[in-house]
Amino acid sequence: MNLAQRLLDDPRLATLFAALAKTGGETRVVGGAVRDALFGLPPHEIDLATTALPEDVLAAARDAGLKGVPTGIEHGTVTIVVAGTPFEVTTLREDVETDGRFAKVRFGGDFDQDARRRDFTVNALSLTPDGELHDPTGGIADLEARRIRFIGDAATRIREDYLRVLRFFRFNASHGEGAFDREGLHESIIARENLARLSRERVRAELVKLLPARRAPEVVRAMSQAGVIEVILGMGYPARLERLAAFEAAQGKKPDAVLRLAAFAVLTVEDAERLRDRLRLSNDEWSRLSAAARTLAALHGIERPPPVSHLREMLFICGARAAADALALAFAESAAAPDDPQWLEAAKYLDENPAPAFPIRGADLIARGVAPGRELGAVLKSLQAQWIRAGFPRDPQAVMQLLEEAVGIKE
Repeated sequence: MNLAQRLLDDPRLATLFAALAKTGGETRVVGGAVRDALFGLPPHEIDLATTALPEDVLAAARDAGLKGVPTGIEHGTVTIVVAGTPFEVTTLREDVETDGRFAKVRFGGDFDQDARRRDFTVNALSLTPDGELHDPTGGIADLEARRIRFIGDAATRIREDYLRVLRFFRFNASHGEGAFDREGLHESIIARENLARLSRERVRAELVKLLPARRAPEVVRAMSQAGVIEVILGMGYPARLERLAAFEAAQGKKPDAVLRLAAFAVLTVEDAERLRDRLRLSNDEWSRLSAAARTLAALHGIERPPPVSHLREMLFICGARAAADALALAFAESAAAPDDPQWLEAAKYLDENPAPAFPIRGADLIARGVAPGRELGAVLKSLQAQWIRAGFPRDPQAVMQLLEEAVGIKE
């Protein structure tokens, strides 16, 4: 049994195959699920291709009591939900016209021809319900060699969709090993200026997938050297990304795409604003990058992590996520070793300790005669600053003393 055949052990997939068999067409598992299974990775999702028309696929799903949704029916794609899991089923297609961003297609019936319209050999594999593996473009050999190679002429594949330049680098980061395919790299460099024609949302989606990948730091440096980063981001700091990745590994943390983006391209709040526009970042992504940059402003150039008192202040003022992000970015700018015990201890402190909670409320001041309004706000702000300088005391007696001093009450 090859590794891809393990996909067929999924009972939901068996149910789907049985339903689609009623169309009279042929259906196979295609693309990433087969590739990742052979690579030894669990598939994120399982996509299928079929010779049946989309309306027949929907009818078969309905007859089998399954939910079918015409999610992209104009392109031949139907989503069928089996036991709560969505599966995309796409009718085989042939390109009629492409312009580097979009393609006009017509439905076809030839699996090999459909495979050859895909981007890379490792993505052109398919698996039949009885476990037969089809490889019309040499994808298995390339997968075994950890080589990402365009199908046929690289320049032609890229002209069909310029996003394939970024996908070439992304799959080299996640599945590749060693030197890049020379033709693929050469044609990607030649086509790099066309990346400016792509929607910013598509570029962002590729970067978010690339940055957490196994070889991301190495590949992003190659992208910088190839001039690709200049087109899509304008600038970047490969060494900073490499050091952040090493710090993540030293802490045993999973790669964080947004933090890695910050390490590669954010030094200031203005950088976060620039990326928000260039990549159409979500509000949460932009907010996180901005908060990290603001917190980092006081840490640029440090070679040792801040003392615990400063870390506690960062937690209180900036929040746990911004504090941890800024510390990691400050490490990335330093010359410290990734396993430096002081930096690791500082990161651990931020991970394990909640932000201090200010123990005094406006009602406490009003009860002691402070008038609501501007006076209350000013006294509360001054009191909070004193509490921080005092080291965030939690002892009730110490807090009471600060409170009474703030309102001028002496025992």
